[in-house]
Amino acid sequence: MTARLHTYFRSSAAYRVRIALHLKGLPYEAVPVHLLRGGGEQHLPAFAALNPHELVPVYQDGRGAVLRQSLAIVEYLDEVHPQPALLPADPVGRAQVRALALDVACEIHPVNNLRVLAYLTGTLGQPEEARLAWIRHWVGVGFDALEATLRNAPTRGRFSWGDTPTLADLCLVPQIFNARRFGVEIESRYPTLAAIDAACAALPAFRAAHPQAQPDAA
Repeated sequence: MTARLHTYFRSSAAYRVRIALHLKGLPYEAVPVHLLRGGGEQHLPAFAALNPHELVPVYQDGRGAVLRQSLAIVEYLDEVHPQPALLPADPVGRAQVRALALDVACEIHPVNNLRVLAYLTGTLGQPEEARLAWIRHWVGVGFDALEATLRNAPTRGRFSWGDTPTLADLCLVPQIFNARRFGVEIESRYPTLAAIDAACAALPAFRAAHPQAQPDAA
């Protein structure tokens, strides 16, 4: 049975998993879940039965497992299909790469995701200018720290950690994509992050996972 990824083309979390699947050469069926159409297809009963949190991604591995939360899915893929490895071999390295990934997945992404922004503009009645200021502020706080962390890190190579992509890059690249969408200047303000993003963009797996390469891109 073919694995299935319930995804939305602009979801940062789903984007992370798509990169991992392509890096590992794992075939899957993309099942689009439009997060805006009709109030959000993630709220439909069929999807909520798969994930009561009503969030993408959801990964069905083709062997009966139904997995959610992007980092948990990626680590599962790394354990079941260990090559190419997305975490370093040593415990300290693994912890440090996870920390870089969590800097994005826990500190930047959650305060800027769709349901938070919808609450900001809908329930709290904030105007579009406030929404954009909110996004740019929290991206700036996170990226300022990441740039400082990675600029002179002895473990950084072409990528966030060494010369092959890791879990850290799977989180960074989608966040940079979203930051650009909202007018955050990357190249001049964050040259280290921009260089890592460019190195990733040169790889076929990252290009195949890009939002504009997805069947539901609109």
